[in-house]
Amino acid sequence: MTILETVREKALDQWKEQGILNERITVSAGPLTVKEAIGTPEETDFPIQKGKEKLMEAVFRDARGQAFTDHYGNFTGTLAEVAALPLDDNFNRAVFVSTLNAVCRHQGTARGTIHCKDTGPKECSKRIFDYIREHYDAERITIIGFQPALTGALSGKTEIRLIDLDPDNVGQTKRGVLIEGGEATRDAVDWCDLLLVTGTTLANSSIDMFLTDKPVLFYGTTISGGAALMGWDRFCPQSS
Repeated sequence: MTILETVREKALDQWKEQGILNERITVSAGPLTVKEAIGTPEETDFPIQKGKEKLMEAVFRDARGQAFTDHYGNFTGTLAEVAALPLDDNFNRAVFVSTLNAVCRHQGTARGTIHCKDTGPKECSKRIFDYIREHYDAERITIIGFQPALTGALSGKTEIRLIDLDPDNVGQTKRGVLIEGGEATRDAVDWCDLLLVTGTTLANSSIDMFLTDKPVLFYGTTISGGAALMGWDRFCPQSS
């Protein structure tokens, strides 16, 4: 069973216990524009700004939850139908993950399910180094997924390796850090004291590679519900 399947099983058990699984509750998800998703931050090289990803947004009763994905569209159904979706492509995974985030938000078990906007990424990055110093004994950090503000905030303060799957980024030096491709993942995981991992890995089903014996700090809104459900540490101070 994959990590995402494990998360779904735990969510499914909760939904059954709460008696909401078979209720005719509509959950909808649709792609947001760049401005709707993150506003106008100072940085201009977020994946969503380059058209590589979009935010899916699920609405459950009065609560919203989001998930980044590169395979987006619209979906409406019950929680039972969401739980029955095969987790075999990025669209279905994003529907489930954004739905989980919205349900957890409604139930009060997860906060910060909506991406920050405008100056949010910069304000977030100002706190990342101190947060890591306070909670982890880590001199060597491997970042999974290029997030420009966080990368720039850590660059020059500690040893960093950065893995990203966007071919336009691989081999480039951005924010003072050389971006390596997926083939370097295993070596970069072995090398580090701490993994700083984008929550998008839950929605694209690559998260299993990073839950090893190394400490992991996730960042972003995509993993908000999953982190709350599984007890994972998450850094996302500017999300709402």
